[in-house]
Amino acid sequence: MKEGIHPDYHKVVFHDSATGTEWVSRSTLTSKETKTVDGEELPLVRLDISAESHPFWTGKLRELDSDGRIDRFRRRYGRAKSEK
Repeated sequence: MKEGIHPDYHKVVFHDSATGTEWVSRSTLTSKETKTVDGEELPLVRLDISAESHPFWTGKLRELDSDGRIDRFRRRYGRAKSEK
């Protein structure tokens, strides 16, 4: 392997913001934020979604938008016709 052309591969703490789950893995990602795990200071990488919280992997559906497309259409355009 050539010297100096590969990124630094080190331990990192990943934090899933949706579930609060944390795990240590190896990665080339870095962060200014750190966390101490087993006496070792590691970079903390925050994730919005991971396999712990993604509906495909968990089998649970999360409802992000409670209004359907028809409800939004009626709310937008239904009033305009009734006022005329």
